[in-house]
Amino acid sequence: MRLVKPKKFLGQHFLKDLTIAQDIADTVDACPDIPILEVGPGMGVLTQFLLPKQRPVKVVELDYESVAYLHENFPALEGNIIECDFLKMDLRELFEGRPFVLTGNYPYNISSQIFFKMLDYKDLIPCCTGMIQKEVAERIAAGPGSKTYGILSVLIQAWYRVEYLFTVHEHVFNPPPKVKSAVIRMTRNETTSLGCDEKLFKQIVKTTFNQRRKTLRNSIKPILGKDHPLCADELFNKRPEQLSVADFIGLTNRVAQALAETPTEKEA
Repeated sequence: MRLVKPKKFLGQHFLKDLTIAQDIADTVDACPDIPILEVGPGMGVLTQFLLPKQRPVKVVELDYESVAYLHENFPALEGNIIECDFLKMDLRELFEGRPFVLTGNYPYNISSQIFFKMLDYKDLIPCCTGMIQKEVAERIAAGPGSKTYGILSVLIQAWYRVEYLFTVHEHVFNPPPKVKSAVIRMTRNETTSLGCDEKLFKQIVKTTFNQRRKTLRNSIKPILGKDHPLCADELFNKRPEQLSVADFIGLTNRVAQALAETPTEKEA
């Protein structure tokens, strides 16, 4: 069967370097003995190194040409090729509800969305590895004070330990992307509860970083309202990139308390 033609609208850049593919596959060994789900296998350059690991492997692929290629060239995957949009899947239906490792050479155009979905299923995904744009990997791994520290950094680091493993250059892909790539690994930390309202936590992180040049006093107005007394606190002189995950949790609890104490229009 002829090779699959990369499709720009799917963000496909097929890895050609087998040594790098082996190195990416080996990142899943940090979580041994549990099944593996690979997103976007394409022509199976990574899959071929995952299958020998002696544990269940499923792949999810949206591109019909890639699905046909996998069926023809990977008989070991029979019954485990899912032709579907990963972002629309119910991951609890996989592996009979067992935890699994998520990995892949992720499509660049949806990598952030993939990791937001990972967070929705964090209790099922103790480890997530794979290759993404270098810029996105740096953002996920960044700490407070960094220009790249942002929404993904805080939301992921609240639940996962992040390792930036290595950089991958453009020339090992077909077609070569216009940016460098990087391989990362995210492993669940010991956190079982943030100790705050998680929905409000997400809202505060997203609201403040969407106006990252403003101080918290100004960026948090959509949540607290204009000139709320809490904003007089010195903390609100800071910008969001100056706050650690723990700081955001503390801020969430203070905002939650302030909102609970603020009378509604009917009460007023």
